[in-house]
Amino acid sequence: MCPTLRLLVLISIAGFVEPISVSTPQKHVNVTMGESALLQCTFESTDQTAGLTIQWDFVSPPSMTPQQVFYYQKGENVIPSPYKGRVRPPQSPGPTKNASITISNMQPSDAGVYTCQIHNFPDVVGQSEANVVVNVLEKPTTPYCAVHGDVESGHLVTLTCHSERGSPNPIYTWIRLDQTKTRRPVLGREAKDGVIAGAVIGAMLGCVLIILVVWFVAHTLKKHKYNRVKKSEANEMKRSSPQAQEAPDSVTLATPAGNLHAERDEPQA
Repeated sequence: MCPTLRLLVLISIAGFVEPISVSTPQKHVNVTMGESALLQCTFESTDQTAGLTIQWDFVSPPSMTPQQVFYYQKGENVIPSPYKGRVRPPQSPGPTKNASITISNMQPSDAGVYTCQIHNFPDVVGQSEANVVVNVLEKPTTPYCAVHGDVESGHLVTLTCHSERGSPNPIYTWIRLDQTKTRRPVLGREAKDGVIAGAVIGAMLGCVLIILVVWFVAHTLKKHKYNRVKKSEANEMKRSSPQAQEAPDSVTLATPAGNLHAERDEPQA
């Protein structure tokens, strides 16, 4: 074929080519585990849809390998075995320009990126695909909580809480109850892994320990002061006791002396 004829053929083909536009009104979908997810996909094309093909692929974050979910061509629906009974295909996608599908019984393993690809020959140029990110939400199971370490004054302990299942990963908020049963946050922090170091408890126990030490020192000083006062009073009593004993002795000795003098004076009379 001569170059001129080839150019004319290319120009004639290009004259019939119209761009196709594929879009989705909802690029992010959140669905609860066990429920159905509607993945919306629409397209615009000026040509007839006799050569229309629709394909939905899925890529999960762990594998990053595309997996076919649904395929449509010439009025026939093809659903791979992993999705049979779960995928509801679009109704009359050619006339309606709607390639949306619905997947039932969504599980955490179904979370990922779904790609809608549409081709309608000769509309082979333009935006031929759209992506939908699906998040499958799962209610967290009852957490298992434990205390690690010696729960004693001045010791470091660790509090842990863990849920076996939950998507997205649960965030734990730690609180404490004071003496009035009032709920108070612990440092106002949240823990995604459900672990909080016992430094908080250690600090609280440290404060209690300091208070006890201050009380003990004050009590000891007061006791020592009391003992010194009692000892001083006892010494005063001891010093005053011999003086009280010496006074009666002097009176007793003076009485016989007077009697003796009187006895000596009687013969002279």
